[in-house]
Amino acid sequence: MMEEVQTSIKTGTTTVGIVAKDGVVLAAERKATMGYLVASENAQKIHQISETMGVTIAGLVGDAQTLIRYIRAELRIYEMREEKNMSIDATSTLIANILYSRRFYPYIVQLVVAGYDTKARLYTLSPDGSVIEEKFFSTGSGSPIAFGVLENEFKENMDLEKAKRLAVRAVRAATKRDIASGGSGIDAVIITKAGYKKVNDEEVRKLAE
Repeated sequence: MMEEVQTSIKTGTTTVGIVAKDGVVLAAERKATMGYLVASENAQKIHQISETMGVTIAGLVGDAQTLIRYIRAELRIYEMREEKNMSIDATSTLIANILYSRRFYPYIVQLVVAGYDTKARLYTLSPDGSVIEEKFFSTGSGSPIAFGVLENEFKENMDLEKAKRLAVRAVRAATKRDIASGGSGIDAVIITKAGYKKVNDEEVRKLAE
């Protein structure tokens, strides 16, 4: 996490994305911090940007929220003009171009963009405008801990149920060791050809056990 003034609200953060056989899973905890103060126990770190795409955020909350509003507007304009949805690859490139154009006064964010068009796909983006396609990834201060779980248990073409459990377990592991991750619970979503679906809190609690 990049250093910033203590008065800025940050999602200290652990987010996880996993590509499965028939979709993609995103998960994140809910703590937001302001210096050494817990600013929120219920920060939203997974945002839906289209019917079949979602974004996880790590970094400055204001920057992330502004960028997401920007992205949603651009996707809506594209949809009205072209009468179709923008692909995940094109959306990631669009976001990368926005970030690159602001590289000297950047949005202090790290994003995971994921969804389903012709197949499940996941991209990571950094403030300098870099974009990389991955099979799984984690962002934020708790990511080293989450990566330990992911590297050990991820397999190509996992079914969605196993990917969902792995994503939640990786985030939960990070909340146990990373002081900036935690909050009131864990959020998880599944994105498939059928669309974007939030996993209910009771199911997430069972997956974390």
